[in-house]
Formats: sequence, C-alpha cells, structure tokens
Amino acid sequence: MNTTISQQEIGQRIAALRKRKGLSQEDLAKLIQMSRPSLTQVELGNRGIDIIEFQRLSLALGFSIDALIAPDFSLYNLSNPDHIEKTSVLEERISVPVLHVNKFKYVLLYILEKCAGKPNVGETVLNKLLYFSDFNYYEMYEEHLTGALYRKLPYGPVPQNMDSVLDQMVRKGELKRVKTNYFGLPQTRYIPLIKSDLTQLKASEKEVIDRVIDQMSDWSGTAISNYSHKDMPWVASKEGEDIDYELVFYRETPYTVRNYKEDAES
Repeated sequence: MNTTISQQEIGQRIAALRKRKGLSQEDLAKLIQMSRPSLTQVELGNRGIDIIEFQRLSLALGFSIDALIAPDFSLYNLSNPDHIEKTSVLEERISVPVLHVNKFKYVLLYILEKCAGKPNVGETVLNKLLYFSDFNYYEMYEEHLTGALYRKLPYGPVPQNMDSVLDQMVRKGELKRVKTNYFGLPQTRYIPLIKSDLTQLKASEKEVIDRVIDQMSDWSGTAISNYSHKDMPWVASKEGEDIDYELVFYRETPYTVRNYKEDAES
C-alpha cells in the first residue's frame, strides 16, 4: 500500500485511536485476531500491516484506511468529536506476577545443577540468570515462569524475597552457602544438595532456561550486569521499583527472544 507516511507514523496513529476508544492492547488484539506482542510491534512501527489486518483495525477502531494514511490525519476528522469519550484512557492490562515458591526453587536448583561448578556463578550472576529465564519465558509464552517480582537496584534486577527463599533452603539442607573470593573480590555461592524435581518443569520452561544458561552462564558478574542494564524492562523502569514484565514486548535485538515475523505470518 503506497502512502506518504512512515510505518512508525501509522503505528502511532493506531495507538492513538485505540486509546481514544479506551481499549487495552489485549482488547484490540483479540478483536483483530492478532497476538498482543505483534500489536505492540505494530504500534512501535517495527511491524507492517497487511490489507486484511488493516480492514480488521478499521472495523474495530472505526476509521477509514484512506483517512488513517492521509498526510493531514487527525483524530477529530475520523468521527464527530461530540461523541469522543471524555473519560481517561484505560491503563494497559497486565498479568500480575505471583511468586510460586516451589517453582522458583525448582528453577533455582536446575540452574545451580548446571552452573554451580563454574567459579564465576555467585549471587550476581545467579540473579541475572533467574531474571533472564523469567523475562524471556514471559516474552515467549506470555505466561510467568516462577512469578518472581524483580526490583531495579543499582547492581541489576534482583528477585524479591530471594534472601528468604535461599535462607530457608539452606536451613532445610537443600543448599549450601559458600563464601569465597573471585579475582580478589568476596563472593557468595550456592551449592545444590538436592536435585531439582524436573517433573515440575515443562519442556518449554527447560528450553528457555537452557538457552539462558548456554548464552550467559560463563559471563562475569560485571558483564552480565552490564548486559541486563540495557534490557528494555530494566531501562524503562524506575530505580527501586518493580520491573514490569510487559516491557519485554518492547525489546529489540539482541534482547528479544520471540520471532514476531512468524507470529504475524501465523
């Protein structure tokens, strides 16, 4: 479709129309039979729209395609302004994470079984392996892996309640806490004393965790922290606040783990 406006401008206009209607991305995605992450990419201008999708958007949002791509586009040109809702736009719905302590333990033990022998895997690296496992899984499947909440702290994303879970596991004899030095710096490491119950981890969950381990488990604490500080969920969050899982859908290369092109084709 030939237009004089950019893909990014089209995305911005669709987002403005959606918000005027008081629809969340989830609402609109269901109406037009598109995945919510794909709609996010459309609104960001990172994904094009075919004619069928344009028609579905036109019906759902009440605009003509010609009006949407017109150089003099205006929300007020699309319908009678007297009928525009004056209420504030509904906030995006989010899937609220709830920590599943046992699942968190299984994931933690699984990571340690594979990585505890590596001298670089202290608390700093362990926290980041957990973070990327959780957030990568959410981007891939739009479901929470452990449900852990992560907070933006100066040294990187840290799962809340991590200390209490680790202390409990140490007391129960499930983990051993070891104080060591790594390149002259103090390091706290954890050695698994029991095996993870792999029957409690789905194949898709192990696959995501394994990819994180393969990619990052040999990195130093400094390297993996620096990498996490450029991930969109971290960048877009405020210091000391919880990191919103929904921000994974705004990731770009090399952080994104989902093939949005395949989503669009399917």
